[in-house]
Amino acid sequence: VSPIHTYCPCVEMAAEGGRLALSAPCAFSPKTHHYLAVCSQDGALLRIWDTRRSCIHQEHALSAHLGALCTCIAWGPSQAVNLKDGPQRKRRKSQARHMSEKEDLLALGTTAGSIVLYSVAKGKLHSTLEESHSGGVNVVRWHPEENFLYSASEDTHIAEWDLQTGRVRCKWKADRRPVTSLCVSPNGQWLLSAGQTIKMWNLETKELFRRFQGHCTAVTTLCFTPPHPPDSGNLYFLSGATRDPLLSVWQVQSDGNNKNAVSSFALTDEPQHIDIATCDDKDQVLRMAVACKDGQLHIFQHHLNGPFKKPLSPSCSVQVSSTGAQGAAGDVPVPLPLLAAAFDTEEQDLLLAYGSRLQPVVERVALNTAERNICLVRNVQTISMDALDSDITKMTAPEMTIQERLGKIGERKTTVGQGGPDMAPSLQTDNFTLLLVRGLESSDNNILNKVLQIRKDVLIKKTVARLPDTAVLPLVEELQDPDSSLRLLYHMIESRMKMFHRLTRLYGKLYLLITQ
Repeated sequence: VSPIHTYCPCVEMAAEGGRLALSAPCAFSPKTHHYLAVCSQDGALLRIWDTRRSCIHQEHALSAHLGALCTCIAWGPSQAVNLKDGPQRKRRKSQARHMSEKEDLLALGTTAGSIVLYSVAKGKLHSTLEESHSGGVNVVRWHPEENFLYSASEDTHIAEWDLQTGRVRCKWKADRRPVTSLCVSPNGQWLLSAGQTIKMWNLETKELFRRFQGHCTAVTTLCFTPPHPPDSGNLYFLSGATRDPLLSVWQVQSDGNNKNAVSSFALTDEPQHIDIATCDDKDQVLRMAVACKDGQLHIFQHHLNGPFKKPLSPSCSVQVSSTGAQGAAGDVPVPLPLLAAAFDTEEQDLLLAYGSRLQPVVERVALNTAERNICLVRNVQTISMDALDSDITKMTAPEMTIQERLGKIGERKTTVGQGGPDMAPSLQTDNFTLLLVRGLESSDNNILNKVLQIRKDVLIKKTVARLPDTAVLPLVEELQDPDSSLRLLYHMIESRMKMFHRLTRLYGKLYLLITQ
């Protein structure tokens, strides 16, 4: 059995400003699923969990190294490749590159537009890929055969990275809107990208091969399915979108007449994580596990063979619950969020990760798929305490305090004011953004005065562009005077924010009525 797994960033429209906000990344390592990589909700902490011992393996503070937060993660496929190693310094040719297992590496996209390769074997950052994207990275994907990595960003571009040199081989504009999802075909010939429109690219020529339209909201899930039968040329892929409880099935045909979905899988909410397993036997059905945003897991067993008019229903649905508060009839189960699911190829079981992202529970379960609905009741507190008692390798680096960051700003201003060259170490844009956010949250006038006195137009634009949605209104409120024209802007933004949540709910209801 060969599994195909993907982390699908669950994208939801934030009520604060209408921007797309990615949820915290979470993904199993390929093939063996020995590790589970989970980022905290704020993207500042990466934890690697050992699924065999159900305990923490490594912990890494990302902001200390990156000056930015993690937005997406992707495990490299199991294949030995030449990778550029370490920082940019002169080495002997024999030491310039080394062989590394891709399965050991994690690619982390950041809000700064850079990509970091993290080595689980070494427990430290391997290298950084930067100077390509002007916006935050939404998704990263590895090439299954070549030493290439693909990234898509808020800047509407896709970048192809050469891992041997650490540089961009090719970069092209993929959409008018931010690209939120990518997927490379198993043979490495095609690349799917999506914002609201799905596009298929020829990776050899980088030319657009075909468009697929059918989603009204941003596409958050793209996943190729294995060809079935294995020796056939049938190529299918799946797509899911925000606020859409259907997983669409598309068939790629040479005649180009299949611009609409040929079928769909019925879900209870938008998909968050997908794992597909299929056997080499042509009579074996396609097995798929889909974890939804509402915490339910749906297992499908179907043959993909042409169009189906009605959505395909799951053969089994699973809900994990904890023993909750004491009720009249005893403990009342409380549903738990399901983070990820994967088929265990060795024991034919299902691997589940559920609970908190900072302290998830990883469990192997043997499910009877003959039952349509299964509820697993677990005592999460007891299991979590056992996991925290284990040894943990913490990898951190010294990070500048707020006082040190403010000192850097002061040194920079003093040097420039004296007419000399700006030789003082300059802070990155993300550091100014972090200072501004913390100053707004704590109402610290010292921090706000230091940051708001910056006079460089480019730095100001980049800092404001990387502000989270929740900090926009406090910033406008801080800048406005009693007689300022910003007051009108502040009240307009505030009123629109109040109406936005109601409008999105109405839009979702209308969309369901139209599509049914």
